[in-house]
Amino acid sequence: MPKLIKLYIVNVAIGFALAGLFVAMLLWFNIANLWHLVSTSDKGILAVMILWVSNGIIFAGVQFGIAVMRIKDDDDDEPRGGTRAPSLVHLAEPVPVRVTPKRQPQARRP
Repeated sequence: MPKLIKLYIVNVAIGFALAGLFVAMLLWFNIANLWHLVSTSDKGILAVMILWVSNGIIFAGVQFGIAVMRIKDDDDDEPRGGTRAPSLVHLAEPVPVRVTPKRQPQARRP
């Protein structure tokens, strides 16, 4: 199995486990009276599953994103920094511009 696929599967599993822990804590601490709503409804199990899956998608995506960003690229060992050649600097110089004043329109005499 390629390393990237294995990395994805592991991080998705971690994300869904964290989502399960999050949903369990929501129910345990009865946030927004969620435990009462779930336990007294006949569709409570479905609501908990939907909550877990939707949070699992978010947590898995974040977990995989963090894992990808932490991958270190070891091919970047060559020295960097340029050639020490002097750079050309173009200084801006003011250029005189001649402006001729426009004639003011004369007011019409009635």
